[in-house]
Amino acid sequence: MVIQKLDKLQTMFAEMERALIAYSGGIDSTLVAKIARDVLGDRALAVTAISPSLLPEDLEEARIQAAEIGIHHQEIQTHEMENPNYTSNPVNRCYFCKSELHDTLKPLALQWGYPYIVDGVNADDLRDYRPGIQAAKERGVRSPLAEVGVSKAEVRELSKILSLSGWNKPAQPCLSSRFPYGEEITVNKLQRVGRAEVYLRKLGWQNLRVRSEKDTARIELPPEQIKEFVLTTDLPQLVKTFQEFGFIYVTLDLEGYRSGKLNQVLTPEAIGQS
Repeated sequence: MVIQKLDKLQTMFAEMERALIAYSGGIDSTLVAKIARDVLGDRALAVTAISPSLLPEDLEEARIQAAEIGIHHQEIQTHEMENPNYTSNPVNRCYFCKSELHDTLKPLALQWGYPYIVDGVNADDLRDYRPGIQAAKERGVRSPLAEVGVSKAEVRELSKILSLSGWNKPAQPCLSSRFPYGEEITVNKLQRVGRAEVYLRKLGWQNLRVRSEKDTARIELPPEQIKEFVLTTDLPQLVKTFQEFGFIYVTLDLEGYRSGKLNQVLTPEAIGQS
């Protein structure tokens, strides 16, 4: 079944002839970039948008993966932090982020001779509240994984089949997703969260989030890892380090990490008004 979907993806890119991939370095866009490179060769281009919401460590990983794939890779700057519709962090914040991204990419794609811009949206993403998907659709961006019906689990399966080194790495959405809707996003806050997550990764905890609410950091880990974390981590040192980053309070979410948790506060009314 998954091989049939791979065949469809390969056929889709062959029909495009030239494609520009909105490439974050995450597992989804990396898979898309890999398939595009295999089919189109030098007629595929991966482009990564650099902004304060992208960790420098994740940017470096994106560069390494692009080199492993062998795809041409460009980097551009986006300026969503200059848009108050974004920094005020409304429930449809992602709409303004993706609008900025694709309004930047589209003229470049035309200038460089790429008739198609594609992204890494998968079929499971369509079942969550993702206002950025609408912004991409409005600008003619295609989502090959979603079009073929590739789920997140199948993304990992295909990535493993294609020998991508990051096939099992955790999802890593932009740092702006760490803040509750309505709390203003600033560069300093993004950097504070980023440093905290990198610190925990270096301690060996990979699948995690540091949610930020005003001066409080809330650490989310998979539920099955919480006990080990408490027993093996030097908690006073962790608190001291987080306070050096700029937090005052440090907490641990006892429910644990769950994808899409930020959206659990949304009501149909709030989504409809966005």
